[in-house]
Amino acid sequence: MKEQGYQSSFTAPVSPKEAMEKISCVPEWWGKDFEGKSQKLNDVFTVRFPSGDRYQAKVVEIQPESKITWEFIDAYQGWVKDQTEWVGTKILWEVIPQQEGVEVKMTHVGLVPKLECFETCSHGWQYLMHESLSKLLNEGKGHPV
Repeated sequence: MKEQGYQSSFTAPVSPKEAMEKISCVPEWWGKDFEGKSQKLNDVFTVRFPSGDRYQAKVVEIQPESKITWEFIDAYQGWVKDQTEWVGTKILWEVIPQQEGVEVKMTHVGLVPKLECFETCSHGWQYLMHESLSKLLNEGKGHPV
């Protein structure tokens, strides 16, 4: 079986529609230095960080109230040998209705242990999922980098 990638999830007392809308509000939970759009199919957006790292993604799939897929079409990480190793990887967002809200599940397809950035990037996603996006959905305020 092929390695799929990093996964994380949390629950929140919101509707599937609200969860999908908040995921698409990238500058409210991921990176404050945001350019582009991230709400509709084929939208392209870039997130930049003070270190010089940048990630450009395209919205390649939307299933209303249940799924969004972003594909990384450009990336630069100055601290790894293959500075574009994210290019071609995808983020799959799934919103699964629960009795009192939703489960938000994120899979970074292609972010696998053989990538140089795996450990650092996994820690980054852990923070973004549980200390930023989760807080945006549960408390109304994320903590973007």
